[in-house]
Amino acid sequence: PTAHPLTGHLRLLESEAIYVLREVAAQFERPCLLFSGGKDSIVCAHLARKAFAPGRIPFPLLHIDTGHNFPETLAFRDKLMKRLGVRLLVRSVQDSIDAGRVQEEPDGDPSRNRLQTVTLLDALTELRIDAAVGGARRDEEKARAKERFFSHRDAFGQWNPKNQRPELWNLFNGRKHNDEHFRVFPISNWTELDIWQYIAEQEIDLPSLYFAHEREVVNRDGILLAVGAYVRPRRGETVSRERVRFRTIGDTTCTGAFRSSASDLTEIIEEVATARITERGDRADDRRSEAAMEDRKRQGYF
Repeated sequence: PTAHPLTGHLRLLESEAIYVLREVAAQFERPCLLFSGGKDSIVCAHLARKAFAPGRIPFPLLHIDTGHNFPETLAFRDKLMKRLGVRLLVRSVQDSIDAGRVQEEPDGDPSRNRLQTVTLLDALTELRIDAAVGGARRDEEKARAKERFFSHRDAFGQWNPKNQRPELWNLFNGRKHNDEHFRVFPISNWTELDIWQYIAEQEIDLPSLYFAHEREVVNRDGILLAVGAYVRPRRGETVSRERVRFRTIGDTTCTGAFRSSASDLTEIIEEVATARITERGDRADDRRSEAAMEDRKRQGYF
């Protein structure tokens, strides 16, 4: 049951997402839900629970563990899985490195964001996944704005934006060859503000990282990175203690914090409503090139 009855556009967005999730269960034999521990995948898990209530979510959740996660993210993940009563599958980037499938970046603070693509594709092949549900939204980044709800991937897991199916009248074509699969994005039409308003109305729990807190950070190329096991200050960098929060959660090595005093959902909604920088504006992995996200997506990224 919902904490509060939804009204207006949030009710329509929820209905659309639930319809997409039920289409996934109807059309595919071995789907999964990609879970990162961020707010979008948490909302997707919440929607999946509602879509199939009173039964359990009929497919497993898959987490690609880079080894560079925030401890708060992993603790929240395990607590949520226990509460949902779902099967969690975890595949590790470190295992891919040990097997020689990928190579660590030769850098003082290497990012594993790019490496997880190989781990993901290997996991989808191993588990014979034919549809991987994700929490990407079209407003996040220009490459994601090109996505369909049902995003076709070829035999190599690659995305070709020119080879996607039309989705007239919300009719989704999940037909594919045996070695191909789909990525499915039920919250494609949501905005960051929609997500936060929905979280507030549904009283959805989130990792503490999303709320303002004191943390040691370093300013690296204009991005505030949290000091920790995988981010150490370089020569010339100064560690400062700031009151910050995160708008998006990824690896500690590439996810930037930003100064904020928003400590509850009402304050966060007010802050997001007036923000002039996108939530991925402080992601170092997106700054590597003008088309960094599209390049990664073509290779099989989330």
